[in-house]
Amino acid sequence: MLLYFAMVLPWFIAVQHQNPTFFREFFLEHNLERFATDRYQHVQPFWYYLVVVILAMMPWTVVAVRALVDGILTSVAEWRLRHSKGSKPCASRPGDAFPEFLVLWALIPIVFFTFSKSKLPGYILPSIPPIGILTGDYLFRRRHQGLNRWELLGHAALCGIMTMFALLLPWFVSHRATMPPFNALTAGLLASFGAAVLILIVVKGFGVAHLRLVTTGVLVVLVLFLYGVGPFFGIPEIGATKRVIHLLDRAYSARPLADRLNYSLVPAVQTVAVFGVRRDIEYGLSFYRNSEVINYEESGVPDEQHLLAVRVTGRRGVDLHTPAALEEYLEGRHYEQVFTWPEQGLVVYLVGSR
Repeated sequence: MLLYFAMVLPWFIAVQHQNPTFFREFFLEHNLERFATDRYQHVQPFWYYLVVVILAMMPWTVVAVRALVDGILTSVAEWRLRHSKGSKPCASRPGDAFPEFLVLWALIPIVFFTFSKSKLPGYILPSIPPIGILTGDYLFRRRHQGLNRWELLGHAALCGIMTMFALLLPWFVSHRATMPPFNALTAGLLASFGAAVLILIVVKGFGVAHLRLVTTGVLVVLVLFLYGVGPFFGIPEIGATKRVIHLLDRAYSARPLADRLNYSLVPAVQTVAVFGVRRDIEYGLSFYRNSEVINYEESGVPDEQHLLAVRVTGRRGVDLHTPAALEEYLEGRHYEQVFTWPEQGLVVYLVGSR
């Protein structure tokens, strides 16, 4: 503890000296208040982090869960042996208290933040490395006897499901809950089945030692499908392969919208406001434009001329009846449509000055 404070206190003191509000904002608001209250509107159910961990360990979730359970059972057994009279524990793994350390490392952040009022996926990011290490250790110890039938089938099935989801993701992003056409659905099912069968064949033929290789091969194909080819490792970008990532970018990121807003700004208009948009889009616009975005619902309507991003459709294309509410905010001020952003259900207006 003394070493920790010796390392961090000089930095905290320097920051507090330069920013007098640092202690209140960082420690009180963004730590204590985030944990104890729902001030930042990140309330999630009690079991939220169970789902986060399951998704974070994809596609190794089945093996990772088995490895974590094995680590817990081993830790309990070694703890009992260590505290029993006349018994001397025999280390079955390299390192001192190897499984106990990893299990505690993995579980403490999850349990701690489960009781937090505010929950975000990144809060339990420290739990992912130890679960990954337990998974790798478990696969290494099973390299000779192999995985049991249900572990292997579960891993293969999960990789198949993930393959189908990735291949059909562009359709659902573009068409929401509409069922994909028969050809696309058939292609997704065949690819899913092929990925699962490939994993089973390779492991049955060459052993568990090749499970990582074949699973990584499936992941590489899916990453190339979603992200496209290049630019990386000296490979130039191939534009025809970038359609999916551009679609996802326009649907979920504020970056392309911020670029479009910058292109739409005339010299006299520098202010951008939002109404009814998602919080991540509002904060993303502020970040990518490097300037504050005014929220009608929190700060009111600015007097000067400005661009306004309005969310007019919700999930599954539901009309949010935004124009009627917008009329009440503008109180007769002139506004005209500049462009639409259908991927996020947005319309951008140019609002005249008061």
